[in-house]
Amino acid sequence: MFFDKVQAAPADPILGLTEEFRNDPNPNKINLGVGVYKNDQGETPVLSCVKKAEKIILDSEKTKSYLSIPGTAEYGNLVRELVFGKDSEICSEGRACTAQAPGGTGALRVGGDFLAQQKIASKIWISNPTWVNHFKVFGAAGFETAQYSYYNPATHGIDFEGMKESLRQAKPGDVVLLHGCCHNPTGIDPTAEQWEELARFTASAGLLPFFDFAYQGLGNGLNEDAQGVRIFARHHREFLVSSSFSKNFGLYNERVGAITVVSADKEESDRVFSQLKIAVRSNYSNPPAHGAKIVQTVLADPALRAEWEDEVAAMRQRIKTMRSLMVQKLQALGVNQDFSFINSQNGMFSFSGLNKEQVARLKSEFGVYIVGSGRINVAGITTGNIDALCSAIAKVL
Repeated sequence: MFFDKVQAAPADPILGLTEEFRNDPNPNKINLGVGVYKNDQGETPVLSCVKKAEKIILDSEKTKSYLSIPGTAEYGNLVRELVFGKDSEICSEGRACTAQAPGGTGALRVGGDFLAQQKIASKIWISNPTWVNHFKVFGAAGFETAQYSYYNPATHGIDFEGMKESLRQAKPGDVVLLHGCCHNPTGIDPTAEQWEELARFTASAGLLPFFDFAYQGLGNGLNEDAQGVRIFARHHREFLVSSSFSKNFGLYNERVGAITVVSADKEESDRVFSQLKIAVRSNYSNPPAHGAKIVQTVLADPALRAEWEDEVAAMRQRIKTMRSLMVQKLQALGVNQDFSFINSQNGMFSFSGLNKEQVARLKSEFGVYIVGSGRINVAGITTGNIDALCSAIAKVL
């Protein structure tokens, strides 16, 4: 027998939680585990600009033939402009190359494969805490993983001094994985001054930055959320950026992302691109077309782009409103613990400070599903479930 010794794998801590939620008969259950945006009706909507773009694609599409290995050149140009800005020297000097990838996860893996295959790096430093899949993705690519301090539970803020102290142990040539904005799971981002100091520090230490940029636009704005990446671009000639359009376009099941590698000059970038395509070819050969066509159509059309920016702003504002409302309602319930830090966090997630026992009680007693770390998907809170949520939290504290 070949497979008789295969052991059952433990459920994914996030996707497994979704399965539990689906099987729960509680009619008042609340799912704040999986990281998807929901509107105030509790639905994950298709954006209006996406629907319009799909109609354009449907009416004009003439073939389902393969895309090239890295996807279309226009898609790559639009992704780079979104990340670095239209006036960026990185774009005008041709110092960056971009390959379409199946989601942000696929982009991370392609970037990891490229670095490993070219023997550029073998160790990557990942924040503590982080998105749990980071370790699996880079471990599967052959990297040794290490952690740097990031979160201070006493202040519910960034442990910036601890972060620098951890990274002082990194060796020149090591990779440091950074969350571009809306840090998952904490929702805590460095300030502009901290980004600047971190960029100078990592440059002088000879570290290679790799940005996971999955939530652009959902923190403080499309350009505002790119400040960390753009500050690093002033101090590092070489770095990588993984982009995802799952959240800010609502294209979760279309798996649309991109890996961008910034090089010292165009000649170097061309050589990098040739090897990046090898990493794609040996993985999934070439990317799917539909989701990327949607992103490309929207970003290239001024009217659709304006509509998209308005829709992203509306999502961002709804999340901020739910944060504020949650803090107010917990305070009104007489909760002694100060939850005002939730208002200073960015994006879809909040590191609530709830411990594993409290999280377990929320699920078993009240049908409230959040990740064991205490991470709450604020984008899953609605005016219809927030009272029940806050009441449940008050009871388990």
